[in-house]
Parts: sequence; C-alpha cells; structure tokens
Amino acid sequence: MSNPLRTRIATLILGLGITGSLLAGAPRRLPERPVDLNTATVTELMQLPRVGPKTAARIVAWRQEHGPFRRPEDIMNVKGIGEKAFQRMKAHITAG
Repeated sequence: MSNPLRTRIATLILGLGITGSLLAGAPRRLPERPVDLNTATVTELMQLPRVGPKTAARIVAWRQEHGPFRRPEDIMNVKGIGEKAFQRMKAHITAG
C-alpha cells in the first residue's frame, strides 16, 4: 500500500529539485557597458559574472571602508575575489 501523503511530498520535492536546477542553470545577462566599481549598486554589481548578492555587498562594503577603487585589479582585495574571478569580470568593470 502506498501512502498518499508520502507520494505527494516526494512529487513536490522532485518538482522543486527540477525547477531549482533549471533556474540555477539559466544564463545571466552581462552588463551592456562596464560597471564602475566606485558607483555601482549591489544590483548593478550582481550583473558581473559569478557575483551574487553576498559578493556584491562585500564590494560595496570594501569601497565604503577603504575608499574608491583606484584600478580594476583592486577588486581582488575584496574577500572571495581572486585571480580567476577577476579574469572573468575584468572586461566588464572599470574603476572611475
């Protein structure tokens, strides 16, 4: 005998898993023009490759604490952004 509640829960979980994987794989739209690290909002920074809300917030926090970025490479001073991340985003950022 099958438990109808278990069947419904299993179906719901499976459905959520499929939907989540489809959303996670959706391509992001890159910014049309370079994002200025010194004036961009969290939302604007999230347009950059592999930059989510936490990383975008760290970029803004670093800027508030240390002042403006002098050059795009300075973004590597932000926790969680290393050489690989910088290489992915360098064509899409500017510092001034």
